[in-house]
Amino acid sequence: MIETLEGIKETVHFREIKGFKLYDNVDYESYPAHWHTPIEILMPLRSTYEVTCNNTLYHLNEDDVLFINSGVIHGMSALEGERLIFQADHALLQSVLYIESSSPAPLPSVMLLTRENAPDCHARLKELLLKIQEEYNRGTAFSGVFIYSMFIEICALIGKKYAERTVPFDNSHYKQKEYTEKFMLICNYIKEHCTEDLDLESVSALAGFSKFHFTRLFKSYTGISFYRYLNIQRIHLAETLLIDPELPVTQVALQAGFSNLTSFIRMFKLIRGCTPTEYRNLQENLLQTEG
Repeated sequence: MIETLEGIKETVHFREIKGFKLYDNVDYESYPAHWHTPIEILMPLRSTYEVTCNNTLYHLNEDDVLFINSGVIHGMSALEGERLIFQADHALLQSVLYIESSSPAPLPSVMLLTRENAPDCHARLKELLLKIQEEYNRGTAFSGVFIYSMFIEICALIGKKYAERTVPFDNSHYKQKEYTEKFMLICNYIKEHCTEDLDLESVSALAGFSKFHFTRLFKSYTGISFYRYLNIQRIHLAETLLIDPELPVTQVALQAGFSNLTSFIRMFKLIRGCTPTEYRNLQENLLQTEG
């Protein structure tokens, strides 16, 4: 299933339908820990499946749906059975996620949805994934459009369920809405100012919370800590800068908000599983291959 693996980064090749790839996977083999930029959604059709995401083991029964966001390190154990493995270019979501706010709506890093824990949307998620399988195999002129519309609905259902689970702020609908809007603005602020010397104290003060209260609420909203979120934004920017082969890695580090090259390389490898130079070489090789 994994075609191109450099270190632990997989490069996904979209061939049949641009932006999407689907496996009806029956292979009895393990897939090592790896990550990729596309979003991945898995659903066992027959028997069970085991997936490890960020060192957490998930046991999937038939029809369970596992959502794995872009950049999450995951691996699969060798188990007999059949499962759908659907991958989608994460860039297809960006314009949609900004519709209702200047900051993108949050999606989980990893989320398992079952009949028991998501009775209000699980049946629909299963139906959409089976329709995607049917449309992908059909491969008509407008299959990509239909798959895109179903993919957006899947992400909307998962995003809504994630928001319900991760906003423990207040039982009051008004208070919950107020906090959600505030943290969307804070996330947008961090993204726009990630190259600056941001710290927990100043950002929590900007939000109007104590440092400790802000830390708890921020992790509830995003699923990760403030500093990890900040560094992920910096690494996203660095990935864009690394596309320019003439820009030294040291300069990339400084422009992305890191104080020195050592901390940049360490954080890049921690988040992406490879060094900045390895990432640059991988992108250059990919462009040459596609060209």
